[in-house]
Amino acid sequence: MHILRIISYALVITGAIVWGLVGFFNYNIVAAMFGDATLLSRIVYSLVGIAGVAMLATTGTEECYCEETDTNFR
Repeated sequence: MHILRIISYALVITGAIVWGLVGFFNYNIVAAMFGDATLLSRIVYSLVGIAGVAMLATTGTEECYCEETDTNFR
């Protein structure tokens, strides 16, 4: 599950950057790289969308790898 979160996180960040470029500069880097509405660009958009759903579904379910500390004050 940890590797899925890492991949999802990377894809969600990538999607955020792509949409930021579209919003601020009207430049779609995915369309520029792979063509507009091609199979490859649709795969990229689909993977980013799946990653967003995976991040949403696993939010709040992270395991804590912290050591427990004694919080009792004496």
